Amino acid sequence: MRAQRVWKVNGAASAGQLQSRLDDLNKRLGHLENQHPDSWKVEELKSSALSLSREIDDIRCAEATAALSELLRK
Repeated sequence: MRAQRVWKVNGAASAGQLQSRLDDLNKRLGHLENQHPDSWKVEELKSSALSLSREIDDIRCAEATAALSELLRK
């Protein structure tokens, strides 16, 4: 079964907002792993955390690219 996102990110969320969500997700994941290490929910949450971290990376890369482009333009 393919894991689904725990939530959907609406609009253009900032990397900081997404990082806060990822931190919360990682806390929940840690608690669940301690209580039910074999739960299917653990894998679903891990998949959601990876997707969210990729989204954060994409935003940060886009911001860095834009900043570099601006510097090179000057």
